[in-house]
Amino acid sequence: MSAQSSIEWTDATWNPVTGCTKVSPGCDNCYAETFAERWRGTPGHHFETGFDVTLRPNALTMPLRWRKPRRVFVNSMSDLFHKDIPDEYIAKVFAVMALTPQHTYQILTKRHGRMRSLLNDRAFIVAVHTETYLLDRNAALGKDQQWPLRNVWLGVSVEDQKHADLRIPALLETPAAVRFLSCEPLLGPVDLKQAVIPMGSERGHGLTASYVHAGGCCRKFHGIDWVIVGGESGTGARPMHPQWARDLRDQCVTAGVPFFFKQWGAWGPLQHPFDYVTDDDRCQVVSSGGNLAGRPWLGWKRQHGHEQSEVMRRYGKKAAGRVLDGRTWDEFPATTEVDDTPKEGQ
Repeated sequence: MSAQSSIEWTDATWNPVTGCTKVSPGCDNCYAETFAERWRGTPGHHFETGFDVTLRPNALTMPLRWRKPRRVFVNSMSDLFHKDIPDEYIAKVFAVMALTPQHTYQILTKRHGRMRSLLNDRAFIVAVHTETYLLDRNAALGKDQQWPLRNVWLGVSVEDQKHADLRIPALLETPAAVRFLSCEPLLGPVDLKQAVIPMGSERGHGLTASYVHAGGCCRKFHGIDWVIVGGESGTGARPMHPQWARDLRDQCVTAGVPFFFKQWGAWGPLQHPFDYVTDDDRCQVVSSGGNLAGRPWLGWKRQHGHEQSEVMRRYGKKAAGRVLDGRTWDEFPATTEVDDTPKEGQ
């Protein structure tokens, strides 16, 4: 819980809940779990009992004391839609966000089903308004507290095509001012058009819910407002094939969706043509399918038939950097108004 954050795409973190459980391959080397285990058993520390899901009511009102507007990553050490977090508590979190419209909140989840169900539930929306009133009885339910909240961005984690196909449609069916994808750690290629085809077409024209953006949808992946891409860092990090990142960037550029390249992670593409001539395991040949083919051999780059593979070297996160094809990509979504006009049949 910090008023500042080193995460490149946010300004601060806010953890009204800590702890989580793993649900997909993107969780295998969870940085939050590693951090929690480091502090297990330390008296007075938030993670003295490990990484069990724990409500932190003392942290609930922290953003109310932040006067300067900032982007806030909600639950960087948990998942707000985890099954062990009560609906009533999630409503309290949303009430705090409703009372602080000067901040922009970024919520990221792998529990796409519960997010979609809860945020479309009228009883939950009423609970949010009730908790807002209980926190501040002078708060009027004006524009900044309409549903969905204008200052709340909702995102899903997407590590490969399988989870893109599962989570992106659920995100598009969830009311949100801004919807985003965090493709980190990126463990395989992702075709965004394939992921949104179930919504009616490759650009989602079959989606008729009232919260879909009214303007510009024919240029976008219908409701995807931002895409973050990054490789994995830390112990056990898996390499990200450069073409996976390039393909997502190119899809975003074509569709007019802001693209943010967060990092290469522990592994990066060769920074010098002779970097792979070593006697250690810091270099790996990575196929476009994500398979590791061992250390490259001298002259590998001149061998025929390896166009779909890439030599990656373990430089470490800082040295690998976040430059993709000669530049950084730090694009953010613009503030987006939501179409609240009821559609036919609703």
